[in-house]
Amino acid sequence: MFLKSSTILVAWLAIASLSQARDYHYTDAHLHYVDFFQETEGMAALLQQMDANRVDHVMITGIPLAKKWHEDEPKRPRYYAGDDADAYWYSATDFYVAAAVGDLNEQQRKRFHPFISGFNPVDKNADAHIERLLKLYPGLWQGIGEVFTRHDDLTAITSGDTPRANNEAMARVYHLAAEHDMPVLLHSNITSKREKNPLYLAEIEEPLRNHPHTRFIWAHAGTSMELHRHQIQLDFVRPTLERMLEAYPNLYIDLSWSVLKPYLLDDSGKPDGEWLALVKRFPERFMLGSDVVGKFDGLGEQLHGFDPFLDALPADVAQKVARDNFLNVLPRNLKQDPS
Repeated sequence: MFLKSSTILVAWLAIASLSQARDYHYTDAHLHYVDFFQETEGMAALLQQMDANRVDHVMITGIPLAKKWHEDEPKRPRYYAGDDADAYWYSATDFYVAAAVGDLNEQQRKRFHPFISGFNPVDKNADAHIERLLKLYPGLWQGIGEVFTRHDDLTAITSGDTPRANNEAMARVYHLAAEHDMPVLLHSNITSKREKNPLYLAEIEEPLRNHPHTRFIWAHAGTSMELHRHQIQLDFVRPTLERMLEAYPNLYIDLSWSVLKPYLLDDSGKPDGEWLALVKRFPERFMLGSDVVGKFDGLGEQLHGFDPFLDALPADVAQKVARDNFLNVLPRNLKQDPS
């Protein structure tokens, strides 16, 4: 009798454990509505993937660059790295985003958080462009970015001067962002493809220090897939983040896909203990992003890929990282839908 009762109890506990499995709801903190040719699958396809994968909210932005199909190239490139032709700054990308969001009904629109990206970050007219868009679409824009500054091979083929996060043009943008209480999603690589030290760290640390009233979201935690192709893993990333999160309360970290491996998870899919400790120490400063560009069938795969890491966090911290932290960095006058 005791053995039978014990067996029933074990079975019941197993069922209860399964019933408590975490079904996360997500906010995608880094999504590009168009690709580098300013093309997209469209809002219907995006909404379908959001609904299928429990993605309640998305940060939606364009791509501030367009890839040229050079007349010397017989085949149209499929990505910015497809050939050596230039990429050039393309301001119309913001209008594509505005039009797509504007066509949604009121309930759908609450799920989208548009960011302005279509400006040249080495042009001191950039803040004026942003101001015009804010006036042209009042109440639409909720942030600025993704701003492309140091971005390995993309920077190398971009027409014009090398963009830096600490140049004078961007300082004007940061002032504007603070004035409108808008976060800035900033891509600024922490190093180059070959240097095994934080070569470019000062380029983002200087704005963090000089603009304490501006909230910065550091895209991919300063990394990129191209960096990892050459260096696999940058051992200084995590300790550098720990120091910076401690020093700068205006810094937030986007853990989009290039951070997942080899940092958060090892090759076997096991969560890294030191990264878990870092997120638990700063539970409101990390967020997830898919970084999809114009095509959305990989949206769920990218976000669900973080589940093993989230499962190793306390449940309340995991839900903050998966969904809530991004919503909390948006302008304070926004009333977020809690659903």
